Amino acid sequence: MGATLRDGDGKLSLTTRIMIAMVAGLVLGVILNAIGSEFVNTHIVGGLFGMVGRMFVNALQMLVVPLVFFSLICGVAGIGDIRILGRVGGKSFGLYIATTATAIGVAILIALVVGPGNGFVMEGIDTSGVTGKDAPSVWDTFAAIVPRNPVAAFSGGEMLQIIFYTIVLGIAVLMLGERSKPFVEACEYMNELMMKVVQIVMAFAPYGVFCLIAKTFTEQGIGLFIPVMAYVGVLVAALLLHLFVTLMLFLKLLSGLDPFTFMKKIRPAQIFAFSTASSNATIPVTLRCVTERMGVNNSVASFTVPFGATINMDGTAIMQGVATVFLANVYGIDLGLGGYITVIAMAVLASIGTAGVPGVGLVMLTMVLGQVGLPIEGIALILGVDRLMDMIRTAVNITGDAVVSTIVAKTEGQVDMAVYLDPNAGVLTGDDLHIDEAAEHILADAAHKPAE
Repeated sequence: MGATLRDGDGKLSLTTRIMIAMVAGLVLGVILNAIGSEFVNTHIVGGLFGMVGRMFVNALQMLVVPLVFFSLICGVAGIGDIRILGRVGGKSFGLYIATTATAIGVAILIALVVGPGNGFVMEGIDTSGVTGKDAPSVWDTFAAIVPRNPVAAFSGGEMLQIIFYTIVLGIAVLMLGERSKPFVEACEYMNELMMKVVQIVMAFAPYGVFCLIAKTFTEQGIGLFIPVMAYVGVLVAALLLHLFVTLMLFLKLLSGLDPFTFMKKIRPAQIFAFSTASSNATIPVTLRCVTERMGVNNSVASFTVPFGATINMDGTAIMQGVATVFLANVYGIDLGLGGYITVIAMAVLASIGTAGVPGVGLVMLTMVLGQVGLPIEGIALILGVDRLMDMIRTAVNITGDAVVSTIVAKTEGQVDMAVYLDPNAGVLTGDDLHIDEAAEHILADAAHKPAE
């Protein structure tokens, strides 16, 4: 997830190219909207732009099921030993799920109160047949998580059922021990293969974004930008609230440690995460901050930090919650209590299988939107802007990893308080942020995720 203007080869990064495509599509769309040519609107906008944009959306949907399955199997298998799913594993898993559920719950609440997208009518977009699914009861929502037929769940794209089945299968893989090694290796290969497919699809993202944005703004005009800015404002507010309030409350209440000291000591990892927009690439810096700056015993941190980078995606879950509310308001669809509970459950469970590669958050968003009956084409409104949010989301993600690691270690008596209270302990210099490539690969392999 490139966060800089150019990559190591001096070429424009994917983020920069998507932003250029978004701006170019916006400008062209506004111009074509002002011209109002019937020929252009029919054959160029509705024809060419519509075709390319739809192909890009279809390609994203194509990735969802295999990506979730193989990534999630590797994430569960990455625990390595069923016995680790005892005290430390149980605590860390429970806390990661709790922080993610809290994050998306608060994000949805904020979005519902603020109402980004309210009053905006998609007049130029054909929404005939676009209706929300009948809101199921809370009990039906949870009962439907368990599939009667996993094959039917996979063929029908029932993602909640797929995720549940895959987690159960992953636990069974751990229980079989060495006999599962060939299966795990095959899944790791398929997981890496699917990540390459994601990279291939995302290489065409600038073209898809350009066509989707140009088509949308041709049909809607510049007025479309106002509700998008409301979405950005709500998303940033939800991310910062989770970072500085929710996570710090978890830390203080469950460990008794000083949040201000924690925030000072995690800053190097946050800066690195912000600059790279990659949780996987930040693992070495997060580990060093947690162990050398905060005094967490390495036996705990070496498990919880890579584990968190695999399953803890608070920032991505927040984005999915806010985006769902925003698009529901834009399209005038009332999801109801059951719909929002489905979104929360989907985001929490999907975060376990979210891979640390460019575009995966967007892929997961298409899954959530499809599950609650919202038009997937709506991602055209937020795709370009969302790339700007990626850096903040990554900083939130790795902060959550460090918070949970510190809480678990403190409850296990594995935090050296002398180190935690020493402001100079393990201070990172500029040279320390240049991580040795071999070490990064080793740590990434430990998390069963390829280094980015």
